[in-house]
Amino acid sequence: MNLIDGKVVSETVYADLDRRVAALKGRGLNPGLAVILVGDNPASMSYVAGKEKTCRRLGIHSKKIDLPASTGEASLLKIVGELNTDRSIHGILVQSPLPKGLSETRIFAAIDPAKDVDGFHPVNVGNLVLEQKGFVSCTPLGIVRMLEHYKIPVEGKHAVVIGRSHIVGKPMALLLMQKSKSGNATVTVCHSKSENLKEICETADILIAAIGRAGFVTADFVKKGAVVVDVGINRVSDASREKGYRLVGDVDFDKVKEIASWITPVPGGVGLMTQAMLMSNLVDAAEQAAEKTGK
Repeated sequence: MNLIDGKVVSETVYADLDRRVAALKGRGLNPGLAVILVGDNPASMSYVAGKEKTCRRLGIHSKKIDLPASTGEASLLKIVGELNTDRSIHGILVQSPLPKGLSETRIFAAIDPAKDVDGFHPVNVGNLVLEQKGFVSCTPLGIVRMLEHYKIPVEGKHAVVIGRSHIVGKPMALLLMQKSKSGNATVTVCHSKSENLKEICETADILIAAIGRAGFVTADFVKKGAVVVDVGINRVSDASREKGYRLVGDVDFDKVKEIASWITPVPGGVGLMTQAMLMSNLVDAAEQAAEKTGK
């Protein structure tokens, strides 16, 4: 078993971003990220704090907008519209999930596609489908970067993706089937309604679990020598830990590592890459803005 180490790969991304951010600042432009947090969801607050910390590390301008859970959709759309025209902001992120009564579909669609560093805008999703330039959802993009870093072959392989969300499953499948050096896979997407799920997974050369169920993928799902990528981050009770819980993935790591050729850990795997690729998308957006303004 070989470990696909998210820390190692993310550090290579940050080293490149340090250079690119310095070059932008030398041209008089500092990349700016605006994060809108609606409500007080503890997990969302933790994610946003992590993004702010990474911005500080890279010397990137970060603007956090805290809003109460009672915020109306019109008010939120107005704030997004103002950020769309703010030249100091190159990336806009509305932290999900949003409180009830707010449409993520309408809010995400209101973000300028050129500032949609999450890759959720319909224009960017369409660009991914058409294999055109645009922003791609950060988690799938990070997984591709990990496979590239470790020179894990994808072309011609059978990749099975468990999960069909618009954040991970669908864009992951689209990236793997693209006509590119990191694509050209034969892709099967499984979900909660799939019959013979275990049998399908057993045929995978590359198995990507993004189902949100702790330890769901057991050893009998995995073909010997398969590459296993665990997207899940689940809290399970653990009285021995100070916080009373520990983080585990969708894969039974201890058992599956004995079968897989490559595997990602949780924590320390895909989650670190999601953050890194968000920053990569932001710097891309800032570079594109610099080209438009001639800086």
